[in-house]
Amino acid sequence: MSPEHAPRRSQVVMVEPALSQLQKLTAAETHRLDRAIVAISVNPELGTPVPGTLLRDYADDVDGVRVIYFVTALRQITIVAYVEA
Repeated sequence: MSPEHAPRRSQVVMVEPALSQLQKLTAAETHRLDRAIVAISVNPELGTPVPGTLLRDYADDVDGVRVIYFVTALRQITIVAYVEA
């Protein structure tokens, strides 16, 4: 019998605005953000759709992180911006 496998994670890509914001985060903020990105990569549907766009808005109130992203047809996640971390 084959072992149970965890869900396949989506590939995550960051565009320039997100990369610029990432450079300004502290180590603690980056760690919180990493947890949110892992959650989104496992389940890209976590975020709430932004009406009239292809964007999704994921907010984790526990860690105080908010990520704006969209998912391509091949389930690649493109992070457009970090709004809060």
